[in-house]
This record gives sequence, C-alpha cells and structure tokens, in this order.
Amino acid sequence: MLRIHFTAQDLAYVRLARSPDPLWEIVCSLCRLQTDEGPIAFGPWRRAVAAQLRAPGGEGEGAGGGRRAVALALRSLVPCGPYIPDFLTPAVDGGTIDLRQGVDRVLSTPRSRLRRELTLLTESARAGVRGPGAAVPGAPPPRPLRPFAGERLARGDAGALRALGGLLTAYDAGFVAPYRPWIDAAVASDVAWRSRELAAGGVRALLETFRPMARWSPPVLEVAYPVERDLHLAGRGLLLVPSYFCWRRPITLFDAALLPVLVYPVEKPVELALAGVGAGGGLGVGVGAGGGPKIGLGVGPEGGFGVGLPTGPVASGASLARLLGPTRAALLYEVASRDCATTSELALAVGCSLPNISQQLAILREAGLTACRKEGRCVLHLPTPLGQRLLETAGGGARRALAEVRVSP
Repeated sequence: MLRIHFTAQDLAYVRLARSPDPLWEIVCSLCRLQTDEGPIAFGPWRRAVAAQLRAPGGEGEGAGGGRRAVALALRSLVPCGPYIPDFLTPAVDGGTIDLRQGVDRVLSTPRSRLRRELTLLTESARAGVRGPGAAVPGAPPPRPLRPFAGERLARGDAGALRALGGLLTAYDAGFVAPYRPWIDAAVASDVAWRSRELAAGGVRALLETFRPMARWSPPVLEVAYPVERDLHLAGRGLLLVPSYFCWRRPITLFDAALLPVLVYPVEKPVELALAGVGAGGGLGVGVGAGGGPKIGLGVGPEGGFGVGLPTGPVASGASLARLLGPTRAALLYEVASRDCATTSELALAVGCSLPNISQQLAILREAGLTACRKEGRCVLHLPTPLGQRLLETAGGGARRALAEVRVSP
C-alpha cells in the first residue's frame, strides 16, 4: 500500500491536470503491451499494435526505424516490473506538457541522475522481478533486456539521448497518437466529473472519487500499491494526472524528493473504449445527390471501425438536422459544447421535456455519438470522438445554427 501524508498546506495545493501527460501515456501503454491485463479496455489496441509489429517494415530499419525495434528499445527502459526510471516522466509544477516539451526535458536530464536511475533499472532487471500477465503475440518478448544504449545513455551521450528522443516520438506517433481522440474524450469525461466533485465538495470530495483504488483517511490517502511505501508531501501539494493507459491502480514516481505526482486510471465509458478504433476503416459524412446527408462506414482489417471524416466542412447544419432530426441535432451540439452535462441541464438548454430528452439521448448513445456515466443520482452525458467529428464537418456556421434550434416540449 502507498500512504500519501498530507498537511493543511498540501490540501490547499492539490491540483487536477486537465489532460493526460504524453510521456506517462507512453510508459503506461508499454506496460499494457507486455501483459494481457484489461482485455476489454486494451485487447483491441494490443491486437492492432501486434499487427503493426508483424507488418512489413516492422522488423527492420524501415518506417520509424522499425516499429518492433522502437518497441523493444523502449521496453528495455520500461519493464513490466516494480521500477521504471523517473527521468522518462518528468513532472512539471504547472501541470502536464506536450510531447515535444516532455521529450526536451527527458533529454536534459543531468548525467548523475541518468546513471543513478539506469543503475537501479539494471539491478531490478537482474532480480528478475516482473509484473503479472502474459506476453501478447507479436509484442516485445518478456525476457529481461539490457537498457537501451546502456553505458552511453548512462553517461549522457548526446547521440544516445537524441536516439531516445526519436524512439519516444516514433512510439507515440505509431501506437498512441492514432487513438488520441478516444483517449482525450475518456480523459475529458473523467476530469469533468472529478472537477464537479471538487467544485461542489472541495478537496475531500475530490479524493473520495478515487474509491475503491484509494481511500481518504484524513490526513492520509491510502492507495492500492504493489509495495509498502509512505510519501510525505511536506507542503509540496499533489498533482493528480489522468491516464487512459494506467490500469487498476494509480502510480507515482519512485524518488520521493521529486515533485509529488499521482497518475491514476480514468474511468472508461464503454462507448469510449479503444475497441472503436481500427486501421483502414472510415466513416464519411457528406451531402447526397438529393441534397440530403449520406453516411458511409468502413470496417478495418483488425475488426474495428475507423473514423476518417473529411477535414473541411462538407455538411450544413440543415443537412445534419435532416440526418439526426432537429431535436437530436441540437442535443448533440449542446452535449459537445460542455465538458459534461446532466439530463436536466440538456433538457433546459434544448427546450424539451425530460422524458423526451432521455429518449433522444438514448438514440444518440446507441448511434455511438454520445456516451454517459452515472454519478450518484445524476447521469452525465459527453460526446464521443465520432460525435465531435460529425459536428466538425458542419463547420462553425452550421454549429451556430444548431445552437439556435429550440424544440417545443
């Protein structure tokens, strides 16, 4: 168990990041790639990645320097075990940073810290301690690997550091970025819910949202953890970072002297699972020959469907209203315009009765355009990436027109 000890000053300095940290997503996804844990949440993603690793160019020095080589090199730095070097996930006091900024911080790690953390990694690998789960077909093998670039990286060799930066960038581009709309939507849903709890009940209410993976027993947050550990915040506060690829329990940095961070797994509505992403499929929305909208759906080779909407405005607000009906078109706009909204808030915004709005929301949900989550006595609604993209094809003018639609109860 991890016990995080708060002072009054720490409670006043608890921050909730609004977006996932790209380097933590890389690290956590590498851990997911090495096990079979979370088959519903991550199984389709693993199969898609395994297909990339087996594809032509995945083995050699081709695309991205060889996709399999990228995954193997990074897996040597991120084993499925109790220790992962902290320098791979630099903490920032102001919240999360983008990938380029994060990679720059990794590459500027002091040599003394590189050597210290890579030595710990080597010792951990020699101990032969691994996490649970089985290897994924086509994924990097579970055998211990020498850390990427070994002694060169530990010395802070400029070439080795540049190569590491290239690996992180290539891994993100190949295995994380294609799924970012789903990741961002799930994180936005989770953060909106926890932000509501924070606004309504303060830090205590926020910390209570982490049950059952953590329990607030003032002044200590008790977190499910594979090892016994105490973390004293000592006035530094705590940064809570949402993560899609974090699984089952939160994770923190190994070095207690670093900025305190707790990375936690976001709640994943089934509509926002990565099962909805696949290569090669697409959904297009446009205007048919008769002036009405038309939709085409393609199924990818891995069994999922992909969203590949045109980037420019191709459908008007009127055509979307004909496609969805005026109530559902206006409702989709209202859902997409908010972080999360309750059924009552949406009924008021659109001008419909609660029974009618509930029925229309169910139809949008069945079509994969919205998702929902139940929190206490409330149901919160949010757009899926497909719903967002559908609205984006209408352009700003059509979105404004949809905002003006009001329906009689």
